[in-house]
Amino acid sequence: MAAKKNRLVLCIDRDNDLYEKARISGPIIGREANLEAAVKLALADPTETDANTIFRAIGIYDSLLSESTAQIATLTGASSLGYAADREISAQLERVLSEFPADSCIFVSDGASDEQMLPVIRSRLKIDGVEIVVMKQAKELEKTYFVILEKLKEPHYARIVFGVPALLLLLFAASRYFGWGLESIAALFAVYLGAKAFGIEERLLREISAFRFSAEKISSIVYLFFFIMLLVSLWAAFQRYSEAVETGLSGVKTAAVIVKTLANLLAISFMILFAGKMIDIINEKEQQRRIELSKFGLYAIMTVIVWFMLSVAADWVLNLSPPYVSFADFLSAIFASMVLGFVGIWAMRSIKSDIVSRMKLESKELFSENGVYMGKIMGVDPKESKIIFRSPLGQKLTVSLENITSVGERVMVRT
Repeated sequence: MAAKKNRLVLCIDRDNDLYEKARISGPIIGREANLEAAVKLALADPTETDANTIFRAIGIYDSLLSESTAQIATLTGASSLGYAADREISAQLERVLSEFPADSCIFVSDGASDEQMLPVIRSRLKIDGVEIVVMKQAKELEKTYFVILEKLKEPHYARIVFGVPALLLLLFAASRYFGWGLESIAALFAVYLGAKAFGIEERLLREISAFRFSAEKISSIVYLFFFIMLLVSLWAAFQRYSEAVETGLSGVKTAAVIVKTLANLLAISFMILFAGKMIDIINEKEQQRRIELSKFGLYAIMTVIVWFMLSVAADWVLNLSPPYVSFADFLSAIFASMVLGFVGIWAMRSIKSDIVSRMKLESKELFSENGVYMGKIMGVDPKESKIIFRSPLGQKLTVSLENITSVGERVMVRT
């Protein structure tokens, strides 16, 4: 008689409505836990399709018990969607599979963004079937209308639907007020689209959201100075722009004046900001956060490099008064910036490796940034600057200390 297969009934709440509306964290494993979660979510929001999806998954789970060994699990992502949600779901899936080594799964979805996780699941587990749950009482048009309304509440979609038009209107109003013309709007919007295309916008938003202002922290006064300097920078740039227009400078030289002004003042602003963040980290009792010191130190070095390069470039373009800057001086500045960058990166990596080597990482679980479970840490080799870990297959492997991105209940590394 053939042995029964281990089958997993899998639900995914990619936008993490379970936590946002019912304060339930994933992964949710087992019939009773899923039933309780679905009831709480349905009570919190009767229109939520994720609750119906979990109910349907429970029904499938019950029907599988007679023919195979089954388990049910619901994974939750993040309200911001994107990479953050995918990473969290991948990590939770690895945890579920470590507790219940399934041979295959049945994927149950409400047919929305959850289905985007299918390639990630297939890379780890065979999918026997996909079940799409549709609310029968809603007509197609009504369903589409309400789905759109719900999606617009999510930050990811709201930034696209409302944020982009708002940015265009703001640029248009500023252009008309200052007389910049439509070319300026096109240039600024192109910068925004480029930042979004290369993932700079998402990384910037993550960094901004990581800042927590609190009057109880010593660094709160530093953050206040940062915002003041930011406003001063914008005002000074506008003043220099007005002066350049009045003196009849060309468009290129006017741009150089604005760049030099912003480079000088914004560099001071961001150095103040990074100093405040480092003060927070040093004063916190959690030693695990010390790893972020090297990150903000590197940010500070890059700020100095960008400031130096932009200042020299602006002086080279302007050359209104001595000392004049030649093209050879500009090339020398590029070379000096490269040297400073290499030295700064090496120094920050050394500091990071030293901080990590002093932490107690033994027995912690190791994950990649994509949420893939890599194994359990056995120890740290400070001489080689490597972490020694054992993979799920029992192999003894190593990873460089430089690649660690965060240390908490589990250690995340860049692969």
